[in-house]
Order: sequence, then structure tokens, then C-alpha cells
Amino acid sequence: MSAELGGRTGRQGKLSQWLRGRRPKETGADDAGREALLLAAAGAGLPLAPAAHPAPGYRCSCDRVGCPTPARHPVSFAWQTQSTTDRAQIERWARHQPQANFITATGMVHDVLDLPLEAGREALERLLASGIEVGPVAESDDGRLLFFTLTRGTPEDEDEWWPCELDCHPETMDEHPGLRWHCRGSYVLVPPARLPGEASVHWVRGLEHPLPDPLSLLEILTDACARYAGEEPDHAGAGWPLRH
Repeated sequence: MSAELGGRTGRQGKLSQWLRGRRPKETGADDAGREALLLAAAGAGLPLAPAAHPAPGYRCSCDRVGCPTPARHPVSFAWQTQSTTDRAQIERWARHQPQANFITATGMVHDVLDLPLEAGREALERLLASGIEVGPVAESDDGRLLFFTLTRGTPEDEDEWWPCELDCHPETMDEHPGLRWHCRGSYVLVPPARLPGEASVHWVRGLEHPLPDPLSLLEILTDACARYAGEEPDHAGAGWPLRH
């Protein structure tokens, strides 16, 4: 799978040039830029589906009273089967729903390791300084840094892995402030996305970077989260991330 993702050098080179010419928070400023980034995500293999968007007064476009995750959730309960990398479908969604955010379903092609922003920035600096391959990274203005990786898939021993639902649902993630591992049954917003209060989700490192094995990042990410929480890292147990 990694060879397939790494082989699109021509498209990734063009995307790299395009991303370097954009400031992160400008990516959602125009329809052409938004659609280009969504199609680039799909071209990198990330399955997408439409999501809610901010409404006036810090509300969600779903109009659910007290929506727990305004502008952060899919619009359809069938988002897992709806998620696609089909270019024509994504173009239709983007043009017919010009305000919509998009989610990417994890556990199919990619996973996402989701850290508090301060811990994530420290971890990113350490990873790059150590020469460890880091893939795409997105920053959410609500205080999270998202490391996109290859999915771990389903090991031969099914007991070693489990769907996200056994831990919690995305809408309950505020209860889990540390490192979250989004795998099967979960999703994250894909840039460019708008959050209530003029906040956004944007790329810090773009999709021209190949997806790495999540285990190559895990030790430094857990160490950074342990320091962020004021705890000593425990690689044998307590420092292991919550899987979503």
C-alpha cells in the first residue's frame, strides 16, 4: 500500500508546489482552492464524505439543539459506506454543498494519531530532528495536531486490534484529552475545514509526504503527550494511546 501511495510522484510534485504557494489558513478562502485540496486528499487515497459546517452563533448546520461537535461530524449516518475517493463524486459534493466541511474515514487506507497541539508540535520537532519520516500533518485551531499515517489494518490476531466504537465515539472525544488513535470506525475533518468562531483545520505538512507506519512515530508521540500531561511516560501500559 505504501508503494502505491509513494508512486504518484508527478501528482505529488505538482501538489507540493501548489501547497507551498498557499498560506495554510487561506486554503478555505475560495472555492477553487477548497476543491483542489479535497481532490488532492482523494488522490492520495483518503476516502471523503460531506460533513456539517458552522452556522451563525457558534451553531452547527445540522440544527441539532446542543450539537456536541458543531461542524465536526458527517451529515449522513451512512458516512462509512458513503466515503469515497471518486473524483467526480467529490466534485459534485463540493460544488453542490459549497459550505460543507469534509471528513475522511480512517482505518481503510490511513489512520490518524491525534495529539494536543502543544504536545504535537514538540513531537513533530523531535521527529524531524531525528530524521524519522513524517507524513501529512494537519492542525486544528481547536487545539489538536493530526498525524496522518498508514493504517495498521487487521492483524492476523484480531484480538490485537479493535474498532473505535469499543473505546468511544468521535463525539465523545473531549473526554479523552491525550493521544487518540483514529482507526476503524472513526473519522477526522480533512483540510480545508471551517470551525465555529472563524477557526479552521489546515495542513501543516501537505499530502506530498508519503504516509508512514504509525508505529515509527508512536514512541515520540507518547513521550510528548506524557510530558504535556506532567507524567512520566510508561511504554508498557499507561502511555499507550486510546484507539478510536
